[in-house]
Amino acid sequence: MPRIQLSSFENVSILRKFTMYYVLMSLLPVGVLYYFLMQVRSHGHVEVNDDQFTMIMFWIIAGVLMGYLAMRFILTGLIDVTKANKQTLQQMLGPEKIKELIGADNDEIAVLARTFSEVTKRLEENVRNLESTKKTLHVVLARVGQGLSSMQNIDSFLDLIMDTVTEALNGKIGVLLLLDEEKKNLLIRSVYGANLKTTSPRFKIDEIIFGSVLKTKNPIIIPRINIREHGIGGHEHLFSSPLICAPLVLHDQVLGVISVSGKKTGENYNEEEMNLLHNLALQTAVAIENAKLNQNAEQTYFETISALALAVDAKDPYSRGHLDRVAHYSVMIANQMNLNQNDIKVLRDAARLHDIGKIGVTDMVLLKPGPLNEEEWEMMKRHTEIGEGIIKPIQSLRNLCDIVRHHHEKLDGSGYPDGLKGDQIKPLVRILTVADIFDALTTDRPYRKAFSRERAVEELRKMQGKLDMAFVEAFVQALAKGDVTNL
Repeated sequence: MPRIQLSSFENVSILRKFTMYYVLMSLLPVGVLYYFLMQVRSHGHVEVNDDQFTMIMFWIIAGVLMGYLAMRFILTGLIDVTKANKQTLQQMLGPEKIKELIGADNDEIAVLARTFSEVTKRLEENVRNLESTKKTLHVVLARVGQGLSSMQNIDSFLDLIMDTVTEALNGKIGVLLLLDEEKKNLLIRSVYGANLKTTSPRFKIDEIIFGSVLKTKNPIIIPRINIREHGIGGHEHLFSSPLICAPLVLHDQVLGVISVSGKKTGENYNEEEMNLLHNLALQTAVAIENAKLNQNAEQTYFETISALALAVDAKDPYSRGHLDRVAHYSVMIANQMNLNQNDIKVLRDAARLHDIGKIGVTDMVLLKPGPLNEEEWEMMKRHTEIGEGIIKPIQSLRNLCDIVRHHHEKLDGSGYPDGLKGDQIKPLVRILTVADIFDALTTDRPYRKAFSRERAVEELRKMQGKLDMAFVEAFVQALAKGDVTNL
């Protein structure tokens, strides 16, 4: 037989309690009326002696008292709920807001209704904020994920981070600063929404606004910035009110800080936005550290293969120093053509490694004193492909692959290994080709003496149709201005 579980009276709703008390209170007057009805039916009128009247009055008073106590019991519970609600709301809304809601009203029911209405508004606002934060987080993760898939270096990634998070938080300016090696100064690494007035400005960690963040390793929100107190004089345009800031922390070590300042909507930043920035800062710290490790590993690899290239270069007494000279000539042409510093660096690195593939050519062919036969020549031509294969596994060196592979290509398609023509050969490749041929012409060979500079220039000009004459003439102009006698 199933057991019936009855809920205790204390757990019954207020409405049910009221109903039960009302029914009990109604029994007494109904009973009195019923007694009078029976008197009328029996005697035609109501007969009540003193004892009966006293008894009736006693039960009526007892019933009224019982009803009063019951209603007081119910209302006391309601008032207790109101007080508890008031204390909770005071923590949520603050005492000022509670005073505003209550005012001079002593009606607990009205106060309870208003406070619950305010709570409902706050909950709805929180839901909207959570939805907004969720959408913002999705946007940030999507853009950062896309950036990671196409990221060429850590600087590009940091620029993407600042772009994305500043826009996602409706900020005006985003700044990422990293600690220097002595951990005494902060250096700006990336800025979004403003321009730097000076190159690599430094901020002392014990003076700048972010000092507390570096010490506590916790994010902060600063509604208003005092420029004099926070040590940002001269760079006020990078930090405006309000400001939100988070530390870049990895393994309990602070690497730097991220700040987003100003707000397009004119509001202050909230805790959800601060948490979003903090989480993104932690992930950014991991990316920065990984980039350092990769950079160190790739630098070691670059130095190793550079040493191998120099070892190959040193084997041939006739071409010894060839790599350094070609690198110098290439930079001379690049400077004459006003190329940017990134292209110049790529060209210099490629020049230093362009013959690394000769490590795969036997010494019998590499050091042969006379002309190469067809089989030997085919073996020699493979050094461009071998060189590409050596540097291709390294991400940071992949931008050198095209130059290393194609530095023997000619505009008319007569070069190797792919027989490229015209626009298929990129400008940096054309520059290195001119520098490489010039050094070969001005270097002693077993079968001929080195050409003079003037004669070598004539030979370069005779190769019109094979070489890019714009770069040849730029080289001639650079030679006229530069000193290469010590190369």
